[in-house]
Amino acid sequence: MNKLKIYMDVCCLNRPYDDLSPDRVYLEAESVLTIISHCERGEWSLISSGMIEYELSKLQDIDRLEKIQMLLVASRERLELTPQVEKLARSFVGHGLKPFDSLHLALAESYGVDVFLTTDDRLLRSARKLNLNIMVSNPVSWLMEVTTDER
Repeated sequence: MNKLKIYMDVCCLNRPYDDLSPDRVYLEAESVLTIISHCERGEWSLISSGMIEYELSKLQDIDRLEKIQMLLVASRERLELTPQVEKLARSFVGHGLKPFDSLHLALAESYGVDVFLTTDDRLLRSARKLNLNIMVSNPVSWLMEVTTDER
């Protein structure tokens, strides 16, 4: 059986290092860490990309950057931009997505990951309007669905 391939966008990867006092942020942070733990154990596959690395390189907080890079150690596969991915991303921008969001989503769609996880509600709403072959979800919702299916 193939391992689930999971692509987390940068807002998702940042979540464990945000202010955890709001309940939603706390739950999302715990879900992200739980998912990454499954990936570290080899049960699922965390997918990275040059776009994630590029976006992270813009972080001013070096401590946060190092922590996120430690999460990405669980990643065993790195997706690369291609002309086809860029073309798809441009079509997503045409549907109202931000350029970085479009590139992340186009990478995940083009390489056929199983799920694209984000904590960005605007991105979730926009992605649901697209005709995608991959699932786009919030990490809490997705983790609850997947672990419920395991029982």
